[in-house]
Amino acid sequence: MKKREYYEIRVLCGLFYMICLLQFWGISFHQTDGRSPEKNQEKIREEAQEVRETVDGDITSVTKEAPKIAITFDDGPNSHCTGRLLDGLKKRGVKATFFLIGKNVKENPDLVKRLDEEGHLIGNHTYNHVEITRISDEEAKKEITDTDEAICAITGKHVEYMRPPFGLWQEELEQELNVMPVMWSVDPLDWTTKNVDEIVNKVVTEAGENDIILLHDCYDSSVDAALRIIDTLQKKGFEFVTADELIMD
Repeated sequence: MKKREYYEIRVLCGLFYMICLLQFWGISFHQTDGRSPEKNQEKIREEAQEVRETVDGDITSVTKEAPKIAITFDDGPNSHCTGRLLDGLKKRGVKATFFLIGKNVKENPDLVKRLDEEGHLIGNHTYNHVEITRISDEEAKKEITDTDEAICAITGKHVEYMRPPFGLWQEELEQELNVMPVMWSVDPLDWTTKNVDEIVNKVVTEAGENDIILLHDCYDSSVDAALRIIDTLQKKGFEFVTADELIMD
């Protein structure tokens, strides 16, 4: 049962209880219990207020559920930047999504292992960062399967999600290879600039609930920007989740 459904049931039960309570006191109103009619009415009001506060509290807890957002990184793992990014994510208690290039996986197995052990979602970004719509189907399959095999050899897990380079995808591959493409909704084009302020401002002014942010973990400026983005959005009440939680929600 989802959290929201659970609280809705609690709210309904609270309302039902309040109705039953009022009916009970109405029936016993004329009973000789040592209280005057005025005292009975006061008791009714006290009980009703108590139930109302409980119900209002449950409703508030539903409406205050933190908006979710995902931050994702392409083109890693990078021997210079990814480890520093992981340190920052761990310090902030944030899980992110990383779409890895196969040849980088081969060169940085320890970083891939760390990504998995620290609970981040690992995705496929092809072996050589190629635009798969410009190569044959067989070549495209090899780019994806070779990357999956490289990741699985380290983590023991096959990859279920992928981000096609440049966002260009062949839908028939989705069924053949049993992978789901993950695109994005906020792209600050961090690979075009080293201006951290520019990257941060573009993201935090555009980002909203259920957005997927696209960054890269192969630039120092992008890592600096990512950590500032997280700090800013957490202060605004956002909860960072991995991309699959938004897709499957």
